[in-house]
Amino acid sequence: MMERLNQRSRSDPYGSRINRTQSPLRAGSVPYLSIMLGSLLPVLLIADVMPLVPPLGFLVLLAWRLMRPGLLPLWAGAPLGAFDDLVSGQPFGSAVLLWSLAMIAIELIEARFPWRGFWQDWFTAALAAALYWVAALMLSGAPVTPELLVVALPQALLSVLIYPILVRMVASLDRFRLARARRIE
Repeated sequence: MMERLNQRSRSDPYGSRINRTQSPLRAGSVPYLSIMLGSLLPVLLIADVMPLVPPLGFLVLLAWRLMRPGLLPLWAGAPLGAFDDLVSGQPFGSAVLLWSLAMIAIELIEARFPWRGFWQDWFTAALAAALYWVAALMLSGAPVTPELLVVALPQALLSVLIYPILVRMVASLDRFRLARARRIE
């Protein structure tokens, strides 16, 4: 009798998914690790005089926050910004301040406009990325000249245009995060 039940459960396509739970480690760590990897990628990929790669860590933070509003706590911008400051070379505290302010601003926007759509999220992320870009330039200590703004403008435009791609990647990571772990029998 027991052998027949085991045989049936192996042949049943839905029985293999019953009684599985999500991995708490994966569910809790994937958002933070992906944001930290986003902070590391611009440093690892290109070393140049002018930064052309957008602040991927900040954009991934925005994607997680706008896609899953309750997932990241409001204070998460401070430690993730500190990590970004350590790897990016910006003055320490600039990303801590800017990422925390972005998290607070998004929280206020969501309290005011609880109905959100893709276009509103993209506009919010584009505005946040543009403000972050200008504020990071000012906090970097470099003299802000019109020539510097023109040369660094492609980074700001790429930040706005790459957001939908990052949202798709974050959605894939979210599916991986919520996937059920296999039960070992």
